[in-house]
Amino acid sequence: MHAIAYWGLLLALFISLFAGCSAAWQGLRGGGRLTPLFERGHFLATALVTVSSLLLLLAFVRHDFSLRYVQDYSDSTLELFYAVTGFWAGQDGSLLFWAWMVSLMGLVFQVTPSYRALPERTRTLYWLLFFAVQGFFLLLLTNWSNPFIEIVPPPLDGRGLNPLLRNPGMIFHPPLLFLGYGGFAVPACLALASRLGGEGHDWLPAGRRWIIFSWIFLTAGIVLGGWWAYMELGWGGYWGWDPVENASLIPWFTSSALIHTAIVEERRKALHSSNVFLISLTLLICFFATYLVRSGVVDSLHAFSGTGVAMPLLVFMLAGLVLALLASYALPGPESRPLPGLFSRPGFLIVTAWLFLALGLVVILGTMWPVISKLWSTSTVGLGAAFYNRVCLPLFALVALLLVLCPWLGWKEGIRDRAGAMVSVAMLPVAVAVMYLKGYSLPLALLGGGAGVAALVGVVLVLLRDGSMRRRVRGLGFVGVHLGLALVVIGVAVSGPFSTSRNVVLSPGESTVVNGYTFTFKGLSEHESASMGSIEAAVEVTHGNAAVGVVRPERRVYRNFDQPFAEVSTIPSLGNEIYSVLLGVDKSDRASLMLAVNPLVNWVWIGATIMCLAGFLCLAGGKGRGE
Repeated sequence: MHAIAYWGLLLALFISLFAGCSAAWQGLRGGGRLTPLFERGHFLATALVTVSSLLLLLAFVRHDFSLRYVQDYSDSTLELFYAVTGFWAGQDGSLLFWAWMVSLMGLVFQVTPSYRALPERTRTLYWLLFFAVQGFFLLLLTNWSNPFIEIVPPPLDGRGLNPLLRNPGMIFHPPLLFLGYGGFAVPACLALASRLGGEGHDWLPAGRRWIIFSWIFLTAGIVLGGWWAYMELGWGGYWGWDPVENASLIPWFTSSALIHTAIVEERRKALHSSNVFLISLTLLICFFATYLVRSGVVDSLHAFSGTGVAMPLLVFMLAGLVLALLASYALPGPESRPLPGLFSRPGFLIVTAWLFLALGLVVILGTMWPVISKLWSTSTVGLGAAFYNRVCLPLFALVALLLVLCPWLGWKEGIRDRAGAMVSVAMLPVAVAVMYLKGYSLPLALLGGGAGVAALVGVVLVLLRDGSMRRRVRGLGFVGVHLGLALVVIGVAVSGPFSTSRNVVLSPGESTVVNGYTFTFKGLSEHESASMGSIEAAVEVTHGNAAVGVVRPERRVYRNFDQPFAEVSTIPSLGNEIYSVLLGVDKSDRASLMLAVNPLVNWVWIGATIMCLAGFLCLAGGKGRGE
């Protein structure tokens, strides 16, 4: 089985290289005689990568510890649910999964009418670029990151999956990210091929759905990662600000910027070069995320340094960046129409795109800060959640403020619906006043929360007042995505600054008060299973004379892992969520606990879920006018 899987990848590499060289030959000579060869070659390469991927998945399901990768990330006690997770828990498997997604995305695009409508030279260059991406992955997998290395003789058992990864969020978080990453490969290759081909082909109608599709899955992956960090890392925040998770956020910012500038191109026939560069940059930043994990330049929960893939990734990214810059700005593109002034819908969309890019730059600087600070300090310190809350929240608030007014602006200049605009803008001071009376007095939180509420009212008003918006599926998607974004901004603006937590040590029967909630420690209980032992604390929560519920945080010690891990317990609420972590116990049965009250935190997850679901509605249309 090992040989079949490995040789399958090697054969797929040779096919990709041969097909890519053939595409380069056809690109130089012209004509389309070899195009069926590319298509069949890609079909065969995808089939081979699929077989290899399924064989690795089967090895995890069957606990085949003769594979080193399976032995490293599973053991015989691992449930099937988490055994499957082992596929993408390490470097080799996650690279294979990403390569698999890229191949499948290419195959799907190959059978679409958009692909069939491509001019011949553009199609040839598309395959040249796509095979370069696919071949690069296969080169990594067959050389520096081979998931099919055999152990002889095979061990009796595996090392087990990292306990931090044993969470439902971790089951779906990486696959969704890789679906997003893989999806961006198609529009990026398509945009570059259209520009390099010089045939005047408009790539955006064919690439728009791919950009939105990839953005949806990237968003879902990031949100699940945030929820996983909130529930599993035990610090009470919704984002761990792990460098790798940050890295996945950066292409989200660039792709969000692209979605807004693409609307301007659709409606105003402008920003052609910017959009080609933005989609290329988005794909390259997806590779940057992989580079961060594999290079060891920053410490991370997911780091796999010292594997030899860092230098190839760096060379590939730099080569891709040079190509993207040359294709976007050195080659002539379609003529752009002049844009209206700032006080217009295109003006606000462009400013929004710049804000997203600024957010991406902030996250890059924050993520790379330990590396940058090495230039003047020997003791490097990473930047925590407080930095991102302080810097990112104002920028998110500005995005929400733009959303308050943008739907009411005309495509040329000026306001097209004064009544709607006035009601939306008037909601801002009203929301700020209500929040202040509720006790939320920090200026930044007031600005963010107020902007979120005003944007929320604004998008609902758009739906009520604009009949054409209600009749268009894509229009409903636009409303839903921005409604979800407004909820996320409100959740972030309140839950971050106003979360209250205390670390306490309690004996059975003792109580403490956090933000008006009384926590009474009732006692400890021990549990044992084949995979772990655990101690559970029962803490009763009341508010005034009303019972709120009981939280049961755990301290677990997993088989093959000496270090204990905390399992968070919450009492979910759309208002104040109760959050608890068992930090430790002593010989007198006293419990060391972190107890927190997190206001409106669940609106972050609800809003993000609405964004993802509504995003599917935005896939409708494609040749129509932007919203």
